Amino acid sequence: MSFFPGKDPLAGDAFACDAIENLIIPRTSDIGGFQVRRALPTRQRRRLVGPFIFFDRMGPAILKPGEALDVKPHPHIGLSTVTYLFDGEIRHMDSLGTEKVIRPGDINLMTAGRGIVHSERTPDNLRGHPLLMSGLQTWLALPDDKEEIDPSFAHTEKSEMPLIDERGVRGRVVIGSFEGMTSPVKVFSDTLYADLDIEPGASFPFGAAHEERAAYVLSGEVIIAGDRFAADQLLVFRPGDAITLEAGPAGCHLMLFGGAALNSKRYIWWNFVSSSKERIEKAKEEWRTGRFDIVPGDEEEFVPLPEG
Repeated sequence: MSFFPGKDPLAGDAFACDAIENLIIPRTSDIGGFQVRRALPTRQRRRLVGPFIFFDRMGPAILKPGEALDVKPHPHIGLSTVTYLFDGEIRHMDSLGTEKVIRPGDINLMTAGRGIVHSERTPDNLRGHPLLMSGLQTWLALPDDKEEIDPSFAHTEKSEMPLIDERGVRGRVVIGSFEGMTSPVKVFSDTLYADLDIEPGASFPFGAAHEERAAYVLSGEVIIAGDRFAADQLLVFRPGDAITLEAGPAGCHLMLFGGAALNSKRYIWWNFVSSSKERIEKAKEEWRTGRFDIVPGDEEEFVPLPEG
């Protein structure tokens, strides 16, 4: 999805738990009646969380009859986009000729590498009807030696992902290895992405196997060492500290993510991510002058390069 002009996240309140390195309160933007909460990037945290450089919470929102999600063709370089829905459907089309509808629980992983163009729209058969939309859009920065690989697209069905099913805890390993299970989704560096529901009063240990870790509270309340954190807060944990996630009285729904830190700094401008500022300038000129590939079947519109 295109880098919406979202506001920078806010700093959180002081907290007592030593295992929490950052508490980030996302800033909410209204994009044509569709609320987006941006947790990453943020000035609070100068580096990524593992390979995660971008984290947007989309919705929940109801698209009324006559409304639709229409993200016009736009470019990316140097990253993999990860689309994960809780409600609704999105039709993905890209310059490789891919056309795929993503549904709740599935994963769309689009690797831009040296460059790709894609659009994301409400499927034609769902237009004209109320549609609940809710999900996450994240970007994974590619390792130094993978930034210029050929673009690719992979879709993984919900049924292919391993399930977490313990007492009071259910979830799914979306990307990477977690709790002895490994997702079939292929990525280019050590990555953790897990969807976890914890019943009221139940708890779940979150070990320190991954170098960098964070949790986004989707709903409910999570308790960590006595501190309580409500929905739409991002918690970044200190490396090496094992913690326990305890659900509040209404339970909690969390997205756990992270992985190995990258070896070098990443720059981000609009939809472009790179270890080189010069490469981003080149991508800007390529999009400005029409040198990216087109999206077959969606050639009539595009998102222009932002000013500045």
